[in-house]
Amino acid sequence: MTHLTYLEAAVVGLIQGVSELFPVSSLGHNVLIPALIGGSWATDLNVAKPESPYLAFIVGLHVATALALLIYFWRDWVRIIGGFVSSIRYRQVRTRDQKLAWMIILATIPVGVVGLVAEHAFRVIFGKPIYAAVFLMVNGVILYCGERFRPRASVQADAVAARDWELARAGAPGAAAGHGVARHTGGHQAERQEEMALAVQADERLSRLGYAKAVVIGSAQILALLAGISRSGVTMVAGMGRGLSREDAARFAFLLATPVILAAGVLKVPDLMGPLGNGIRGQILLGSALSGLGAYVSVRFLMKYFQTRTLYPFAVYCFALGLLSIVYLGFIK
Repeated sequence: MTHLTYLEAAVVGLIQGVSELFPVSSLGHNVLIPALIGGSWATDLNVAKPESPYLAFIVGLHVATALALLIYFWRDWVRIIGGFVSSIRYRQVRTRDQKLAWMIILATIPVGVVGLVAEHAFRVIFGKPIYAAVFLMVNGVILYCGERFRPRASVQADAVAARDWELARAGAPGAAAGHGVARHTGGHQAERQEEMALAVQADERLSRLGYAKAVVIGSAQILALLAGISRSGVTMVAGMGRGLSREDAARFAFLLATPVILAAGVLKVPDLMGPLGNGIRGQILLGSALSGLGAYVSVRFLMKYFQTRTLYPFAVYCFALGLLSIVYLGFIK
């Protein structure tokens, strides 16, 4: 892959990092945008080619995206991994962190198995721009329906999450299971304490979800093998459909995505270190840096956004972009 320019690498890297976490499908955008631009972009950046070096490049960028998620949630992962280790050591699953660790493991298995078996077939058959546009419209419909037809339990969970958020901000006794936030500690430190308290509260709620529901939510990630279907979007919709608040559904979606995205990226790193990476390693570094930066900024924004806002804007965006892409690619270009 000798024709990947620094501009292409920068654009693809930034799109990957942002759109992987926003519920708008990173793969769908990375298939559509080169086709919409045309010219050398459409030639060089074709994900449907057999043994596509472009696919290796964008999947390799997943490592940077996953690292950004790990950095943002590092305190949570320390607790969760500690819960996993203690569950093995003591042969029990009782605490919040122990339960959440096993929920994530079990929920990741379905998409891991299907991805290993069928990823190539999904990409070759459906990794074409017109299909990506259609599935992007489908993604918009999924997001709209997930928001419009949320069950009562999910709406009520929003109220519970909002109450816990107010308790954490006020530093009320008992907030975050005894970890109230003293507002006089000042600026950034107080903000980080609030985030930690809210994270503990959210994980307490998630640990009560149950393993069966966790597996159903995690299995929704399988749909993201189709270019145009968002991993975070369908996982959020599945979470809300199982009674999670919008904010908890987003948090669980990001926690579930981290091992999947990291594993997918790590599997492609050897390809990029081999012949496929010859002549473009500088572009890979640039794309990875922008992907990681975009992902970190995105997750910080989205965790606050979903405290009070909905999936509707993303639903409209996906449907409109998919429809306009079909018109342009099918009838104008």
